[in-house]
Amino acid sequence: MRIISGKYKGKRITAPKKFPARPTTDMAKEALFNILNNEFYLDEVQVLDLFTGIGSIALEFLSRGATQITAVDTHNASLHFVRKIAAEMQGDISTIKSDVYAFLEKTTLKSDVIFADPPYDFEHEQFLKIPNLIIERQLLNEDGLLIVEHSKYTDLSMHPNFDKSKKYGSSVFSFFKNKADL
Repeated sequence: MRIISGKYKGKRITAPKKFPARPTTDMAKEALFNILNNEFYLDEVQVLDLFTGIGSIALEFLSRGATQITAVDTHNASLHFVRKIAAEMQGDISTIKSDVYAFLEKTTLKSDVIFADPPYDFEHEQFLKIPNLIIERQLLNEDGLLIVEHSKYTDLSMHPNFDKSKKYGSSVFSFFKNKADL
């Protein structure tokens, strides 16, 4: 994995072997950030990275100067790795060890961009629970965006807050907005 753009453009990040994560590919990440660059000033956004894994998305936002980044994962190894790389990049990412659903049910943290990259083998209901909780709990700032990464075999387009999807290889990004923003 590498940082695509920003202060640390080109920095290679290699997770330890047998790491409990599937990082977003560089191609998909670059395409995603091209979309986000047209929607936000990335150095002004508050970001929540759910199922952070290797921290690919959180670290990319850090390189681009995001004001506040929070990464949530259940694995200590993931959070330790993200903190280590963020420190190397002379930045700060707040890490929270928690089940993502438990975190979403309790948090009051609002964000401009919420990115979720759950395991691809989740049941359909588990995927839908993410936008349900985020919209229900009003965790997106005005004009905020939720992005859920999933396999091409998962379809989330029937959710009432679904905006669009973009496919990159075997990965798909589904975008969700508050109803008032649609």
